[in-house]
Amino acid sequence: MEERRHALRTSLDSKLVIKRLDGNTSEELSIEITDVSKSGVGFTCSSALEIGAVYESFLTIWTKEVIHAFLQIVRIELKGDLYFYGASFVGMPEMEAARIATYQTVTEETK
Repeated sequence: MEERRHALRTSLDSKLVIKRLDGNTSEELSIEITDVSKSGVGFTCSSALEIGAVYESFLTIWTKEVIHAFLQIVRIELKGDLYFYGASFVGMPEMEAARIATYQTVTEETK
């Protein structure tokens, strides 16, 4: 399979709470993050989300700080009862993206 990622991906033990932006859904979902980069996030969820839709997110990172970001769903794969998603950050402030990149640098150097 051809690699389509534009940035290094790192696993992160965290959770994400997302809400649909169009106001049709105010339900908050917990998801499991499989990987994160400065440009996006991969995660699993038992609920169906819409490709192309933008969701508000609150990403808890390794320092226990919360990054407020918007995610656009770009990829969906269903495996059994679980959905695997790929999402791009929309309008992520450079300072927040730099925090993710810094973590990846430290993680790679300690391997």
